[in-house]
Amino acid sequence: MPDSHPKSPKVIIAGAGLTGLTMAILLEKAGIEYQVLERSSEVQQTLGGAIILSFNVMPLMEQLGILDQIEAISYAIETTMIYKEDMEVIREINLRSNRKMVGHGTQVIPRPQLHAILLALVPKEKILVNKSIESLVQDADSVTVTCEDKSTYTADILIGADGTDSGTRRALYKDMDKDGITPKIIEEENKTLYMSVFGTTDPMDPANFEGLDDDCTRCDTVVGEERGLTYRTFIIPNNRVSWRVDFQSSDMDPEWVEGYKNADYKAFDVKKLPERWRGRELAMMGSLGILFDNTPQDKICKVVLEENIYENWKHGRTVLIGDALEGMLDAVVLSNLLYEMPTSNQKNISKVFDEFVEERSPSSRRELSPAQQATHVMFGRTWLDVAGRYLLLKLVPRYFKEKSRDYINYYRPQAAFLPRIPSRGENPSTPQRFSKKYAAFLKNKGASSSTATTV
Repeated sequence: MPDSHPKSPKVIIAGAGLTGLTMAILLEKAGIEYQVLERSSEVQQTLGGAIILSFNVMPLMEQLGILDQIEAISYAIETTMIYKEDMEVIREINLRSNRKMVGHGTQVIPRPQLHAILLALVPKEKILVNKSIESLVQDADSVTVTCEDKSTYTADILIGADGTDSGTRRALYKDMDKDGITPKIIEEENKTLYMSVFGTTDPMDPANFEGLDDDCTRCDTVVGEERGLTYRTFIIPNNRVSWRVDFQSSDMDPEWVEGYKNADYKAFDVKKLPERWRGRELAMMGSLGILFDNTPQDKICKVVLEENIYENWKHGRTVLIGDALEGMLDAVVLSNLLYEMPTSNQKNISKVFDEFVEERSPSSRRELSPAQQATHVMFGRTWLDVAGRYLLLKLVPRYFKEKSRDYINYYRPQAAFLPRIPSRGENPSTPQRFSKKYAAFLKNKGASSSTATTV
């Protein structure tokens, strides 16, 4: 019997954050039909501090034609300094060699501005707001989601890009439980719950802050004397400072944590933080209180996060992808597989999801370990955490740290259905996925152009 499913699937993307928009852009360019469902009432994000875009994702940004825009409103990180609260240097991390090694720098960019760049590449009619997914039903032919407003949407594939413990994940896990599958969380025993408060100042006077008018970013991390408290500053263009204050869940007011599992950026009254924190000294001169006072109060926000990797990324016609940088890399891998998928029957979808998890799960497990390590090093409260902080930042030879980052240096995936960006730098990237479909497209396009020229 011939396959009754269309060759190009129809996709629902849950979430219009950085990951969801990246997925939408890639499907748009791949010619795959999609609809984005965003739970918020507005698409444009105005909250959030700076985000670090590592060189892993820069070839993709170049493929999408937005690398110049990103570099115009961001600074490359050359060094990261880690201090004790008395400003004794714990460690200097030199990143100047990044561009030489991989051809791109690691950029610090305001999250709302990056979101705006991505949003501009997605047709407005492709995004629906106030669409929080409440439940889903899937069978061998389709997946249907029901939103809180009781509207329903049906597609061949559902991609959850709406946060770690989002409505999509909860709906999926209910569906799995109905089928007798118990979802599992990897590394649950090492889970750390922590809160970050973010803000970006208005332009400030460079005379009062060291390095504010440099053409590269200054990234400073101060490990507070109160174990569990860490604060960071990033200089960004136009004499502004993006800052964040991090602390562990045990230091939180229970009201702050309520509803954290959606991992949304929510407005936060910085006056709720302990008054004594305002006097914490900055490496770039001044204090946290000065940054608080120079930041528009309606742009200060918080997010409560946990470091987990969920074992169950997929079930039936639904797949979940990560957040921020890891989610953008997930989107590249998944879109490549969907582009090459012959038809949208369940067998082919299952194969695509299996290949996606096979490639990204090992990478994400590796990414979790450094993230957890950094969390314990910076926020740790126990004597073991303090000892680990000293060992990792002071004693471990740089060689081993560089070797542990090798997989990051080489992993720079690109969209297989867009013109390839040549590998730059001394460290070549891992082999890129080859697309027979795109090769055939280019061959036919070349033949058509040749025919048109000779007519």
